[in-house]
Amino acid sequence: MDDSVSPASPLIFGEVLFDCFPDGSAVLGGAPFNVAWHLHGMGLAPLMISAVGNDEHGKLVLDKMQHWGMDISAMQTSETYPTGRVSVSFNQGEPSYEIVPDQAYDHVVFEPLVNVSQNREHSLLYHGTLALRTEHTKQNIGKLIDHYQLPVFVDVNLRAPWWDEHNVKEAVARARWVKLNQDELSIVTGKNIQSEEQLRLAAEALFAAQDMELLIVTLGKNGALCLHHDGFIQGNPVPVENLVDTVGAGDSFSAVMIAGILQQWPLQQTLDKALAFASSVCQMRGATTSDRRLYEEFTNR
Repeated sequence: MDDSVSPASPLIFGEVLFDCFPDGSAVLGGAPFNVAWHLHGMGLAPLMISAVGNDEHGKLVLDKMQHWGMDISAMQTSETYPTGRVSVSFNQGEPSYEIVPDQAYDHVVFEPLVNVSQNREHSLLYHGTLALRTEHTKQNIGKLIDHYQLPVFVDVNLRAPWWDEHNVKEAVARARWVKLNQDELSIVTGKNIQSEEQLRLAAEALFAAQDMELLIVTLGKNGALCLHHDGFIQGNPVPVENLVDTVGAGDSFSAVMIAGILQQWPLQQTLDKALAFASSVCQMRGATTSDRRLYEEFTNR
């Protein structure tokens, strides 16, 4: 990793949960948590803002974060609501998620966060669209943006039934950087996408309608596409040698895109690194790992 630029700490807001697999295993995850975990592995010292329950899973989350060296000062513990969980199932290799409502991460209290971050510099605010599923968390995001005056990276993850078209479009409109996949681009723009030309036209329409710096469209096995003010940049897919599952691949991709943005890497280099890192994550169970070799290989690449 290039140490010539030392960015301030990114704020990562949203869900912390356990992905529970059909074989009975449970892996710590949640898109924002995955992003924070990877950013920490890359040396970028994120501040994760979320909540866990006062239960065994909650204690395990905090223990794992501390063992990994993450800052837990913005992690809250709920006496009322449980630590989040998601049931993961697979259909022809593609994961689907049953997300449980009313979890601890839905009930973060804003006021203590101001004191936690006093005398610190922050670089951006990351959140996903699942964080918009309740009015409470939606208001928290607005308060964070207003208080810190940070540029926003929005990761669009449309998980039925936990999203609302108005809230998603509102979040995209205030973001400087937006990441979504092809299906989500079609939903957000209302355009039928069946060809590369239609994909680019939809991306151009969304980019032109919003005051954003970068639109990132992930294309699964076809790589990814970025649109900025100078046009499109294509990222070619990186083959997965030993596929285990694709859970968290998009989150690992987001983490590298954020690392590149904060460290001012060239966009093509950032996109290529993001696709390579996502390919590496597909070769392990779940979205996170404590194996530092993954990050050493990435930072040395």
